[in-house]
Amino acid sequence: MKQPRSLVLIAGLLLLAPVILGSVGCKKKPPAEQPAAAPPAQPVTAPKPIVEPPPPPPPPPPKPVASKPITAADLNMQKILRTVYFDYNKYDLRDDTRAGLSVNSEWLKANSKWRVLIEGHCDDRGTNEYNMALGDKRANAVRQYLITAGIDASRVRTISYGEERPVDPGHSEDAWAKNRRAEFVIED
Repeated sequence: MKQPRSLVLIAGLLLLAPVILGSVGCKKKPPAEQPAAAPPAQPVTAPKPIVEPPPPPPPPPPKPVASKPITAADLNMQKILRTVYFDYNKYDLRDDTRAGLSVNSEWLKANSKWRVLIEGHCDDRGTNEYNMALGDKRANAVRQYLITAGIDASRVRTISYGEERPVDPGHSEDAWAKNRRAEFVIED
């Protein structure tokens, strides 16, 4: 049997209706996002070392404070000039005495600002008058050595204390040997 055409048409529309409505009534889905392309590969390099900045320079040294000028008393406390020793009842210069005097004369040449007093001393044997004269001869023998070595005579004075200022008050050869001397006092 033949079905009427209208019925076939209706059946066909019914079958197509969901397809037509589905394509017209629904929103289109956006296309799925594709992952972004990976950036081109960079060559692998070693990390740069961390360089710390150099430390700041040290502060400049402090300006020197005006220091107290050195005085003759300071030099005398330091015993800059050597003491000269003599034999019993003698005022001539021994070889070891000359070596010490050479050092003293070099210092005096290098430090021409200073003058010097040479003190002549004796041990306590003999009279006061004899020891004063012997102390004077000892001081003058040292003075003459310095002048001969090139020290201006106006920079060198002498004095004799005889036996009045012993270094060692003992009464033995050891004590007496210490007292037979010529000492230097630096003066302004």
